[in-house]
Amino acid sequence: MSTQTQTDTSTREIVISRVFDAPRDLVFKAWSSPEHLDHWWGPEGFRNETLSMDFRVGGAWRYIMHGPDGIDYPNRMDYTAIVAPERIAYDHSDDAPDPALAFQGDAIFRDAGGQTEITWRAIFASAIERERHVVEYGAIEGGKQTLACLAEYLKTMS
Repeated sequence: MSTQTQTDTSTREIVISRVFDAPRDLVFKAWSSPEHLDHWWGPEGFRNETLSMDFRVGGAWRYIMHGPDGIDYPNRMDYTAIVAPERIAYDHSDDAPDPALAFQGDAIFRDAGGQTEITWRAIFASAIERERHVVEYGAIEGGKQTLACLAEYLKTMS
């Protein structure tokens, strides 16, 4: 009989990776400043608006995603680790905070010979919460679309 350890997150995580035709410093910059984030963050059809951003461990990014359905989606990321230009880790929710929206996020930026590979991970409280985010919020497709938006935006930065 096999047992999972408490650190095994495989049943409650989403992992999305993509390679970008841009240097790591530039990709990290696009993730770490609101003047860039607001241009690409979110799936297709969404518009992002930063309310405040304190990009440091212990700081937070508060933003609203304006959906194509006319609904505003408030979000908050509390930064738990920042290693420029390699990693950004955060706790995600909203200002409430709403446990239904909560997950731990981690973006790893790896130099790939002048390009950058991002591995973006979201870890949920349970496998049930992971599945709910996939079904109700389209988390996997939304994550892929968000990285596609970043790829397009990076062309305007270089």
